[in-house]
This record gives sequence, C-alpha cells and structure tokens, in this order.
Amino acid sequence: MRIVYHRSFLKSAGQLPKLQQKKLAELLEILRNNPYHPLLHTKRLGAELTGLFSFRITRDWRVIFQFLESETIQLLRVAHRKDIYR
Repeated sequence: MRIVYHRSFLKSAGQLPKLQQKKLAELLEILRNNPYHPLLHTKRLGAELTGLFSFRITRDWRVIFQFLESETIQLLRVAHRKDIYR
C-alpha cells in the first residue's frame, strides 16, 4: 500500500504532541500493510464526510484519510477527536 500526504496532514502532524507523533509513525507502518488492522480502529465516515475514513492514534487523536486507488491512501488531516469531524 502506498501512502501519500496532503499538505494539511503534514502541517497538522507537525503540531502533534511528541508522544502522539511517535505513535503515529508506528501506526503508519501498520496502515501501509493493512488499513483495517484492529489496532487502527478504522471507521468509514458518513454524512458530509462520506468516502473518507478515520483511524485512531490514541483514544483522543484521529487521522482522516481516503483511498485514491486500490493501493494508494492519502492522509488528509490529523486532529483531536473533538475537532477532527468538523
């Protein structure tokens, strides 16, 4: 699986606390191998976010992504769960 990064993802990932940045790096390897791995808690989003997915970094931090092709994932944004779905 190929992962590409949207500019807004790179900006928001750089603003994460260091502990969450480290955890994100570990989870990206899991995502690359299996986007539906149980450790990711991957969810299909609905309503105005239809077509997008999210996975957990920690209980409070999420990443939104989409499939561009069957073998390409684009990471769109990372934020606290209270802000990410707005």
